[in-house]
Amino acid sequence: MVNFNSAVNILVVVRVSPPSSNSLTLPLTYFDLGWLKLHPVDRVLFYRVPELTRCSLITQIKSSLSVTLLHYLPLAGRLVWDSIDTKPSIVYSPNNDDAVYLTVAESNGDLSHFAGDKPRPAIDFHPLVPELSVSDESAGVLAVQITFFPNQGFCLGVTAHHAVLDGKTTAMFLKAWAHNCKQEQECGHIALPLPHDLIPSLDRTIVQDPTGLETKLLNRWISASNNKPSLKLFPSKIIGSDILRVTYRLTQEDIKKLRERVETESHAKQLRLSTFVITYAYVITCMVKMRGGDPTRFVCVGFASDFRSRLNPLLPSTFFGNCIVGSGDFDFDVKAEPILGEGEGKGFISAVKSFTGWVNGLCPENIEKNMLLPFEAFKRMEPGRQMISVAGSNRLGIYGSNFGWGKPVKVEIVTIEKDGSVSLSESGDGSDGVEIGICLKKDDVERFCSLFSRGLK
Repeated sequence: MVNFNSAVNILVVVRVSPPSSNSLTLPLTYFDLGWLKLHPVDRVLFYRVPELTRCSLITQIKSSLSVTLLHYLPLAGRLVWDSIDTKPSIVYSPNNDDAVYLTVAESNGDLSHFAGDKPRPAIDFHPLVPELSVSDESAGVLAVQITFFPNQGFCLGVTAHHAVLDGKTTAMFLKAWAHNCKQEQECGHIALPLPHDLIPSLDRTIVQDPTGLETKLLNRWISASNNKPSLKLFPSKIIGSDILRVTYRLTQEDIKKLRERVETESHAKQLRLSTFVITYAYVITCMVKMRGGDPTRFVCVGFASDFRSRLNPLLPSTFFGNCIVGSGDFDFDVKAEPILGEGEGKGFISAVKSFTGWVNGLCPENIEKNMLLPFEAFKRMEPGRQMISVAGSNRLGIYGSNFGWGKPVKVEIVTIEKDGSVSLSESGDGSDGVEIGICLKKDDVERFCSLFSRGLK
């Protein structure tokens, strides 16, 4: 790995608000409340456009963001939890000068370094994403940063409060913003409305809460904050220079071979063999083997699933906010043994079988259990427990965010370094493969790479 140093200079921070709009108050749902105090999600999208000038870039980015916020008005607001309110709400008021803060920066670094796949220090990416302001009573919803790389291109850093929007909503917003920016370049103006599949549904009345899950979640958050309402986030893990970010890829052919391996060697029926299950099960297998250790040790695995199409009544596919429910195994009865104690291929098949059980448990009847269980599980989390979770999805279409200068050459989820997550996205080359991002120490990266490559042979 080559040592790499670059400077990112902040040039200006500007406020971007919708051209004109009424005030808005949007209450959080229980889907949102499950993520209330967890860290924001930081994404960076890299674009290679050598001929682009900074002035042209910023002018079009600002004007298209302003127009897009007309549809995505909550993103220009704040998350507010006054002591007199029973729960937090998203509030936008033009009278309070609410807006999205856009940071404009310039880097003397090599864009190819950031947009590559090879191991790079995770801390190199920190200056490329903005921070949200957060206090007990108020929190920013969205912050964005444009970092210009002269004669190379730019990157777009997006920091989103997880209690306001999930990955699907974030991807929808980015594609809507990109659509407007591209339209402005091609037509000289932005014509509304947006395509139907990019217009968010802000109706919260369709989310029903017959068991009082909202109250149960709020009580747990208040209990975790010295028995008072607070929007302050839980402290994030401090990342050192020894943590490396690296990208691995499964091609469509790799996924096909892994699926065929399960079908040939497994005697279980009706296993879930989607691209997501195959990919994540393979990553889990490599992560557990990389860690090694006592086969009887426990492993905590988690993932989140979109429930828009699982509820009754169904929610619109364009529902704004969170509609994901965490799943996996937080019951502390899962041991590493099925993966560590079996042959090269058997461990992967065991992971697929476990995953099938978790996915089969994704039903409306289990929402409350799945959303409350982590509170109890993390209270009993002993030091050293291996945790594996996933951020993003291969079905979000994040590489479709074309602002008029072509699709991103690379997308990274910066925040996977904070909680042992791996990131998944569709392959940027349109080949139906999957990109996998991980952040590990150097020795772990080498072990993971060896296992990942060997298992595909």
